[in-house]
Amino acid sequence: MTQLHELARLIRSKNAGPFELTIDVMFENREAYERVRNSGMLSIDKMAAIYHVDPSLVTSFEADVALAIKISIPRPIASGSLNDTDIFGGQFHSPIVRLEIP
Repeated sequence: MTQLHELARLIRSKNAGPFELTIDVMFENREAYERVRNSGMLSIDKMAAIYHVDPSLVTSFEADVALAIKISIPRPIASGSLNDTDIFGGQFHSPIVRLEIP
């Protein structure tokens, strides 16, 4: 098995407004992109389980031309609120970095 960070060129997260996060996974070659895409490890159900959100609140977009996968999830706490620990949403990608990809 190979971890996601070994296949992806870039894994990042960022705010998509104060109430939503976007996670981008970008690849350098089609083989790695298709391996991850076809594995189901970044599926809506899998992301919902990892981030503890209802699957109906998760969206995913596969950009074959750009060799990228974009996942959007609700923020657990609104950006900038009193209990927010990551105002820019830049650390929310960490739970998927070491996902094992078959």
